[in-house]
Amino acid sequence: MITFNISQWRAWAPGLQSTSDWQGWSQARQPFEPGDAAPDVSFLPAMQRRRLSHLARMAFAVGWPLAEGLQDLPLVFISRHGETPHTFAILSDLANAQPLSPTRFSLSVHNAVIGLWSIMRGSTCEMTALAAAGDGFEQGMLEAAGLLHEGAAAVLVIITEERPPQAYRDWVKDVPFDYALGLIVTPGDDWTLSLSEGSAPVANEPHALHWLRSLLCGQSTCTHRWNNRTWNWHHKP
Repeated sequence: MITFNISQWRAWAPGLQSTSDWQGWSQARQPFEPGDAAPDVSFLPAMQRRRLSHLARMAFAVGWPLAEGLQDLPLVFISRHGETPHTFAILSDLANAQPLSPTRFSLSVHNAVIGLWSIMRGSTCEMTALAAAGDGFEQGMLEAAGLLHEGAAAVLVIITEERPPQAYRDWVKDVPFDYALGLIVTPGDDWTLSLSEGSAPVANEPHALHWLRSLLCGQSTCTHRWNNRTWNWHHKP
């Protein structure tokens, strides 16, 4: 069992930027139809923005405002699927016997986002990129709790996923739309996360989005199951 506080959160999806947008999403009875909006990274110089993929832009859009004013802020970045559009483009070039782009390859690796974050913020703090399974959100919170235990005053956690290219969609079915969620995690006991065995309902949406829906609906508990792992969230009222 681990305990922590979440002092701030920020989320982004096409058409969902503000807290009130997400509040409406959490209470809507109809499936969400994403728009075509792009993440706002206008706080970066144009030369830096051009280096960011869509996935990176989502991560920066939620993470950068949360990190403002915080020094020595470790980062835990989570994405199950990562830069699938970059990877697919590289594989397509290989299949067509085309020369490969070194830049595209360097931006396709799983730690590319935290590398860009480190460069653009001039940060040398601990940074971790995780590619866990369906419970990567909880695995990332474990990593954050470990950093808090080692003395970090706060940890930035970012989880983001992008809809994959059409060729992958028969296999990748756990990304209903592009989304990113950022959290500032600090020491405390407002939140408890524990792991147990046993049966529990499987969430019909990614864990991060299900957690956010539960939070916005005022629920104090949230349970996620992945394989034989059952994660139990509890928030003090």
